[in-house]
Amino acid sequence: MASSRRSAQPSASASAAALSSAALPPLSALFLINFDVKAGYTIIWKRSAPAVELEGLVEYKSLPSGLHTVSDDLIYFVHDTRHAGLSAFVNEPTQEEELRNARMIAVGILVPLSYGRLGRAWRHAENLKDMAAKLAKDASQTKLLEQYWEQHQASADGGRRSPVPSLPASPVQDRRAHKRNRSASDGAALSTGPAEHKLSTYHPAWSLATMLDTFGPLVFPIYRAALLRKRILISCHAPVHQMCDFVYNLSVLSNIPLSIANDLPLSSSSIRLRPLFTIGVHDIPFLVEDHEAAKRQHLNIDADDESGSGWIACTTDSILAVKDTLWDMLITMPPEHTPNGNERAWPVVECPRGTPIKATQRDLRRFNALRAGLAQLIATDAHDAQRPESRASERSPVRLSTSHSARLVREDGDESMDAIVEPQSWSALAYNGFMWWASAGEQIRSEEQEESALDAALLADLGSGPSMHMPQSPSRTDLTLTESIASLTRHDASEDGDATIELAIIAYFHRLTTQIVSVLVDIVESTDEAYPPDDPERYTDDDGADDDETDLLMPGGEPTANTPQGQGELEAVKIDSHAMESMGLDLWSASDASFVEELAQRYFARDATIETKGVEVCGVRVC
Repeated sequence: MASSRRSAQPSASASAAALSSAALPPLSALFLINFDVKAGYTIIWKRSAPAVELEGLVEYKSLPSGLHTVSDDLIYFVHDTRHAGLSAFVNEPTQEEELRNARMIAVGILVPLSYGRLGRAWRHAENLKDMAAKLAKDASQTKLLEQYWEQHQASADGGRRSPVPSLPASPVQDRRAHKRNRSASDGAALSTGPAEHKLSTYHPAWSLATMLDTFGPLVFPIYRAALLRKRILISCHAPVHQMCDFVYNLSVLSNIPLSIANDLPLSSSSIRLRPLFTIGVHDIPFLVEDHEAAKRQHLNIDADDESGSGWIACTTDSILAVKDTLWDMLITMPPEHTPNGNERAWPVVECPRGTPIKATQRDLRRFNALRAGLAQLIATDAHDAQRPESRASERSPVRLSTSHSARLVREDGDESMDAIVEPQSWSALAYNGFMWWASAGEQIRSEEQEESALDAALLADLGSGPSMHMPQSPSRTDLTLTESIASLTRHDASEDGDATIELAIIAYFHRLTTQIVSVLVDIVESTDEAYPPDDPERYTDDDGADDDETDLLMPGGEPTANTPQGQGELEAVKIDSHAMESMGLDLWSASDASFVEELAQRYFARDATIETKGVEVCGVRVC
């Protein structure tokens, strides 16, 4: 998979040469770590800004367990909640027996998180790999590090001027001074510029098609868990570069787009999902404290505090996977090589206590529609690239002809997906069979056409430029591609590679989020109009005569963090089968019903009741 990922990107050397110093984020630290068979991990060279601690911290983050089995790797991590880290690891064979015939080093950096989820650290990746390769052969060449530090270190006032215009910390920062630390993407708006969409060589988004291929339909239940801001842990083996890319991508796909963010209540605790990238045994105390912070936050929400807001990370330490109190969802990646090479090995997704998670039947149909839509988009791009007047063909004819096939989501037979997809329920079989008999198949065909149109709208008009948008609809599901990919492209990045497919995937998931949340917003607003929470004539079971006794028996009757002050108990919302279908969810799946209930509670502090579709005969429900 690593080779296909590299083939999907433009030339690394060409991109590195084109990147100017101004395009690279400033460094808060630069260090060289050596693995000694006697002393363990040691920092043998370092430079850092004042107040940035390195000793005893970055060594373990930069060199996760299991790296001795690979020749090289790129490792992303988060340091002290204010910096993103990137280290380039090299395992160089040597004749020195005291080193066990291998010299293992890592050259790492820290960059401010103010530059985005990963501080755009990937722009330093090629240079770090080059320095690590040279230092692995001759560790005395620390002059390379000194020169790099002098060239890219952050200035005394907190950092070199960013090439990306500064924006508010939150897209809804101006909403009555409510500062919700949720970014539409990474914090940089897509400016008006050429129609081509650009990504730098080592941008994590290059692995999006590979991620869809790896997870298959399972990407949708994982995405829904990310929307609920669950603690998601990916258990994997070295190398970790691709898993770190997946962590970044899933955090971006689960963003709340700007087009719907302003419709959420101010009390919503929908802070963005935090990507922690690589974590290990030494991060267990942090994970425990973060979970305790989540419990405290439930009682007293601080809009500026991200602690306890949910996270996604990967690890090579199996002990973290065993401790199921540390996570809400565990994704166990299969080994790269399986005993039966012809059998497709899928990741195993589970909740604590071994509860398996599978994709729904609706997820399978949606995944097939997405795969077909991307194939059509690739075919359109390839056709455009062959035209003489195509500017894309003039820029890079070789890359366009070779990279699309590597980025196309692989097709697998439906039989290979049986292990990861829920079987069709008896209720669904009974309903479909009855409706086929009662309507001569017309009702089923009509429902299938509506579903196909809903899926097609998520990929509509994604191949024609940065102003691409889906058709207007009364449910407010329109979302421009510009809004979806704000952090991933820059009009001044002409040296980077075209990424139409990758950006279309991001826009697809952001539209899906808008589709789900906007339907729920409409239902909540309709419920509030029908049952105003402050209506004095609103019926309640409590006449107020036993308030004192109730307070003694049920001390939890005070307004919670999710209940606005001055309002009574909010009316539960009813989600009917039409609403479930409009959200693109499986109305026969208990897991999707549970998802909607949790979504209503998390974003709106409302209970939800799910009404499924059925058939009644003489007043008796038969399916």
